Order: sequence, then C-alpha cells, then structure tokens
Amino acid sequence: MNKPALMQDQQWIGASASSPGIAKSIWKTVARLSPVGKLALFYLIIIHLFIVVAPWFLGHSPTDTDPLQVTQPASAQHWLGTDELGRDELARVVSGGQITLLVGLSAMALAVVLGGLLGSIAGFFGGTAEYIIMRIVDMMLSIPSFFLILIEITSFGNKPPVVILAVGLTYWPQMARIVHAEVLKWRNSSLVEAETTLGAGPWRILFRHVIPQTFSSIIVLATLGIGWAILAESGLSYLGLGIQPPLASWGNMLQHSQNYIWTAPELAIYPGVLILVTVLAYSLLGESLRDILDPKLKR
Repeated sequence: MNKPALMQDQQWIGASASSPGIAKSIWKTVARLSPVGKLALFYLIIIHLFIVVAPWFLGHSPTDTDPLQVTQPASAQHWLGTDELGRDELARVVSGGQITLLVGLSAMALAVVLGGLLGSIAGFFGGTAEYIIMRIVDMMLSIPSFFLILIEITSFGNKPPVVILAVGLTYWPQMARIVHAEVLKWRNSSLVEAETTLGAGPWRILFRHVIPQTFSSIIVLATLGIGWAILAESGLSYLGLGIQPPLASWGNMLQHSQNYIWTAPELAIYPGVLILVTVLAYSLLGESLRDILDPKLKR
C-alpha cells in the first residue's frame, strides 16, 4: 500500500469535510465557471432571492380579485398589470414562482437523498442488495417519466406535496444509477482497504469516505434535474393536472392565459419567459459545472 498516497487521500477528505474547506471549494468552483455559467448562476441567485423577498414588499395579494380591473396594462398601481380576474400580475408571478421553484428544488432534493442512498448501498455492498435495487432502477427507467407522474398524480391527488413526491420519485432512479457507478469505482480502492484494516465499519466507510467522492456527479445531475422538475410541474399544471387554483404556479398561469393570448398576451409572456429562462439557466449552470467537476466529459 502506498502510505503517502493514502495519507494524502485522508487529508483531502478531512479537509473537504470541514466548513472552511467546503466554503473554499465552493468559491474555487464558482471562480472556474465559464462566463455563461457565471451569468446563469447570477440570474438564479437573483430570481430566487426576488421570489423569497418580494412578498414582504408587495402591496397586493395574489388572490384578491377586482372585477373592475380585469386585464389592465402595467401601471403605477399594478406594475405588471392585472390578470383575467383583476388580480395583480406581479403578485401572481411571485406566488407562482414560489410554488414552481419549491416543487423543482424539493423534488430534486428527494431524488438526491433517495437515489443517492440506494445507489450507494447497491454499489458498495453489492450482492443481493445490488441486484434488487438495480433491477428496480431498470424497471423504473423503462417507464416514460411523464406517464409515471400522471399515474401518481391521478392516484393520489395534485396538492403540492403530492406533486413534489411524484416528480422526485420519478427522477431518483437516474440519480441512483449515476451514484452506483461512482461508488463502484471506490469500493475496492486503497483508502477503503486501509479503513477496513484499521477496523472501521462498512457504514462509516460508506458515509464518511465513499459517498463524498460522488458529490461532484450528484451536484451536476441535480442541477440539470431541477430544470427538468420545473418543466414537469409546469407541464402538469398547464394540462390542469398539477397545482390547482387558488394557488398559482407558472404552469397554471400559462393555462389560464391562453384564452387571452390576443387581447392580453403579457399574461402568457411573463410566466412563459420565466420558465424558459430559469430552466435554461439551470441547464447552462449544470453544463458548466460538469465541465469543471468531470473534465473527461468536456466537449
């Protein structure tokens, strides 16, 4: 066994586990992003902060209607105008963004935890556990994602928690497959052998030393997956199967605006552009992160 190499690996892992090490690593990664990646990250920070902070300063409720102010253009009172029921469009955009982004981020967090854990167990322990888990993954991946989401939504309802579960449980097999492949590369490494020799248990080795090596792949896949989750929620809501009124989402805002596309096109433009730009930003950020964290895949 190469002792210096082993000590270097252990020191790297120990440094990466500390808060200063993590912060420094994140800052270095951000600094290495491509210009397009930095622009995408900047937009995502701004839009998420705006969606969270804006409700504190808006003077209108997203659910208050005014029959005398239907489909009004932008004005000093209503900065983005009003919708078909006289509701403030800016308040609706912010409220819809909260739901849409919550679904995207929460669904992907669920997929990361479930897929990462099961993929790690399958790759590290092998045997029967690996066979059962990976066959379930293969079965899930053989079913079209949107069709599977529709089955879950129609079976259990379309409230936000159900939509989050439906989208997250659809994406976890892809996460599990990637993590499984990453863990397989580390299962028989010198670091694992050394920790086993020193008496460390398999679960300690898995969570402390092996799973952290998969973080780069998880980050890239999760970043790309958030955009997919936003599109999935928007598509469901546009079809009337996702988030239901009075709750707003960018998807159901598009659905309700289609009857006014010629008389008040801005009602479709606002949520449509936000979906487009946000999904594109997540995709561009994911591509940039992939080029940094996995140079072998750089095109």
